[in-house]
Amino acid sequence: MSSGISSAIGARLRLLRHARGKSLAVVAGRAGISPSYLSRLEAGERALDRRSLIVALADALEVAPSELTGVPLGLAGEPGADQALVEVRMAMLAVAMGEPDGEVQPVERLRARVGALLTAVNDAHGDVTGARLPSLIRDLHTTLAAGRHEREILRLLALAHMQGTEAWLAMAGAPNDLTWQAATLSRAAAEALDEPVSLGIAAYGSALALLSAGALDLAARTLHTVALPTATVDELQLAGSLSLVSSLVSAARRDTAARTSALTHAAELAGRTGETNVMGFGFGPSNVGVWRMQCALEAGEHAEAAKIAAEVDPEALTVRARRAVYWRDRARSVARLPRQRDAAVVMLRRAERLSPDHVRRHPFTVSLLEELVSKAKRDAVGRELRGLAFRAGLPV
Repeated sequence: MSSGISSAIGARLRLLRHARGKSLAVVAGRAGISPSYLSRLEAGERALDRRSLIVALADALEVAPSELTGVPLGLAGEPGADQALVEVRMAMLAVAMGEPDGEVQPVERLRARVGALLTAVNDAHGDVTGARLPSLIRDLHTTLAAGRHEREILRLLALAHMQGTEAWLAMAGAPNDLTWQAATLSRAAAEALDEPVSLGIAAYGSALALLSAGALDLAARTLHTVALPTATVDELQLAGSLSLVSSLVSAARRDTAARTSALTHAAELAGRTGETNVMGFGFGPSNVGVWRMQCALEAGEHAEAAKIAAEVDPEALTVRARRAVYWRDRARSVARLPRQRDAAVVMLRRAERLSPDHVRRHPFTVSLLEELVSKAKRDAVGRELRGLAFRAGLPV
């Protein structure tokens, strides 16, 4: 790299650092280098000619590497997340072959592990969830095969495979075959147990997986087969959650009457439960508002979605991951309105800070980023936008 190019990159590096209001020590620490070395890079006395260092500095400044180099730089893979996907796939294949190869554990221990897993999913800790899932899947199925506490293990399996495995796979942007496999495992456990709540949990997961695959009629029929009592808070919030899935399926089928009816029913149930988070569903009036927004987006009603979003208090949502979904999908709604690009970018950044995976691995959001970045200006908001796009794997 010539000294002229080094000086130009160094100048951009210093300019970006000052624009971010960060000290040499802070940026250097985040990038894993010394402040003196960073100072030499900024002065053009050292060449910024290592891809790993460029990415590290860009990450420290929360910008795309092209803001430093002036040219696009491809995104490296995320080996941790990719390896977790491989290990979860292998665990589910082992279960399907009847050889889970885990450990038999006390039901109390397994119950605590499932609870911790659902908390990690709700809190949008994708790395923690991915690390814990493979061994939990194997141990649950191994304990079931050993005939220990069969009915309790089946309840844990129905819940863990839907709210844990399937939810994490969807958040991680996994292929539909994996999410469907998780939904199938949840359904198998629920059918063996034959209890209304577990069958409802499995139907929720199956309908979401079918919706993602575009099998809308199958998703609708799956939901219509559920007969769930509403005597307890658990049953009320599950019935409400099933109505919310039904509303989104109806929106995708362009059935406005069914969509409205499902949302109305969910709102009535939410009025009875208040804000809850039983079994990780995060059901309540605020979450109903988020689903109303998502239904409007599915129907292409962007102005209506933006109006609904403005009426929802995201801080009332009991699940951090749902707050990320709120800001992500509110950004999707306002991005289609005139002169709202800057607001959309701010909302996407809020979503990303809450849960990077909900932005970077969500196909609709990545598609929106690709469109926005193609029109990005060379201003501060454009810089934020290119950083978002780069972290989502887009060439910028």
